[in-house]
This record gives sequence, structure tokens and C-alpha cells, in this order.
Amino acid sequence: MGKTALVTGGAGGIGAAICRALAADGWHVAVAYHHSAEAAQELAKEIGGIAVYADVTEPDEVEAMFRQVGGTDLLVNNAGISRYGLLTDLTYRDWKDLFRVNTDSVFLCCRAAIPHMVHRKRGNILNISSMWGQVGGSCEAGYSASKAAVIGLTKALAKELAPSGIRVNCIAPGVIRTRMLDGFTEDELEELRLETPLEQLGTPEDVGHLAAFLASDRSKFITGQVVGLNGGFVI
Repeated sequence: MGKTALVTGGAGGIGAAICRALAADGWHVAVAYHHSAEAAQELAKEIGGIAVYADVTEPDEVEAMFRQVGGTDLLVNNAGISRYGLLTDLTYRDWKDLFRVNTDSVFLCCRAAIPHMVHRKRGNILNISSMWGQVGGSCEAGYSASKAAVIGLTKALAKELAPSGIRVNCIAPGVIRTRMLDGFTEDELEELRLETPLEQLGTPEDVGHLAAFLASDRSKFITGQVVGLNGGFVI
């Protein structure tokens, strides 16, 4: 029987790399998207999966998405946004948007996925947080807080679901070359590269390879963990 994975934010840089890595490991992948319909459909065609639409901050749309996909063996909560600037310049709307997309969507998707997994006594949930969720980032207070909440949820769910044979883990990427870095100048990116002990920036493929490992039986004794992928930036 085939294995089905659902990846939120699946059409973006990290999401697309995760989808490709999972497909290469034999997963049937549902590429969940909100705004990137064309990219999601092209990716789904490329990897032999399907593209599914949902605003993952809306409970009804999340439930409809899971009904369309059917039971999932793996849920990857990757959808996310960022805001850069001083906390005093962050509007309440900005704060709420960060938590709606980065945190509420994880809650809603987990809640929708868990009953099927519990019924089958197996399943896997992988949440994408950030190294700033581990240690906090200056001028990214709201983003850091929303991603820290994902880490707390991961650890609690791992304990809650382990008796049902369900693993829950978290990847905390460091500086990864994606569109989230579009607002940084080349000088700023070079400074970040030099701040990273390995003196290189990460790639979406780095995240995809780690996700595929944590999704596989090669990691069957790993749950409740936050795996840093940051070139030594956070140790």
C-alpha cells in the first residue's frame, strides 16, 4: 500500500524541496497551496502527486483539504510567513498574521490529521520551525515567538501521541536560501554566511533531505525532537 504525505506550503522553496525528496523516497505527495496554484500544479505533475488548495488558517478549509486527500500517513507543516523589524513597529495585525499562519495552521492541520493516524496506530508529523524559535532573533520577535510555539506544540504532541505509534518531530532551519531572504542585501547575506560556523548558507534541498530521513523508518526511534539545520549557527 502506498504512503501518502501532505505538505503545507508545498509550492515554495523549502516546501517544494521537501515534496521532491519525499517523492524520491516513494511517497505519494499532496502539495498543499494557497496562492501558488500554478507552481503547485506543475510540481505535482513533476513528482506524480496532487495539488490541493486550502487556506490553512481556516478550520473549514483544512477539513475539506484532508477529506480531498484522504488519510495521510505523513503531515508536514511547512506553511509560514515572516516579518522583519522592531517589535514596536510590529502592528497587532502583523502579530496575529504571524501566529495564524505559523502556529494556528499547525494546530488545525494536526487536529485534522490525528484521528486517522490514531485509528491506524501509526503516523508521522513533521513541523518546520526555525532556529529563531529556539533562541530568538533580534528584529524578528513575532516570528520567533510563533515558531517557538511550534516547538512547544511538537514536544507536547510527541508525548500525547507516542502511545498510538505516532511520531512528531520538528526541523529548525537556520539561514536558508529562499524567497524569505529577498529583503536582505548581498552584504547582509554575506555577513550571515560568515556568522555561520560552516561559512555557508543552507539550501532548501538540505531541509528536504532531513525531512525525508525523519519521515522514514530510518528514524523510527526519534520523536519529540527539534533537529537544528543551521550550519552551527545555533549550538
